[in-house]
Amino acid sequence: MGKAEIKTKATEVTVADYIASLPEARRREEAPVIDAIHRRVTGLEPRMWGPSIIGYGSYDYQYDSGHSGTMCRAGFSPRKAAITLYLMENYGARQTEADALFAALGKHRTSKVCLYINKLADVDLDVLEKLVALTWDAMNEKYPV
Repeated sequence: MGKAEIKTKATEVTVADYIASLPEARRREEAPVIDAIHRRVTGLEPRMWGPSIIGYGSYDYQYDSGHSGTMCRAGFSPRKAAITLYLMENYGARQTEADALFAALGKHRTSKVCLYINKLADVDLDVLEKLVALTWDAMNEKYPV
């Protein structure tokens, strides 16, 4: 059995073109706000990863199963149903800090490594930026550059 092809890879589509192509006006307005937060936190220009993830930086990973690949260190996707931010599964020693930020964020939901926001007006953008920064720091600790 061959190695599975990783579908989420950096592409040559520009982030500006992708945002302009979003069918929902609210997402076209909100995506630049989330982008600006990520640019401030990471100091990096974004790239498109796959068809719909706006990503910053990259890291190489390998699971215990042997599956490995490269993915963006931080990123988000302005999906129709919700803005999806890709975060850490576990913040280790900083988990209490992460929990406090999630508690102060506003209306949201989470899954294993995703934060879902229906609309930016539902959340505190300063808290969101602190959460993105915490995730960025945690990723850099777990996957040193």
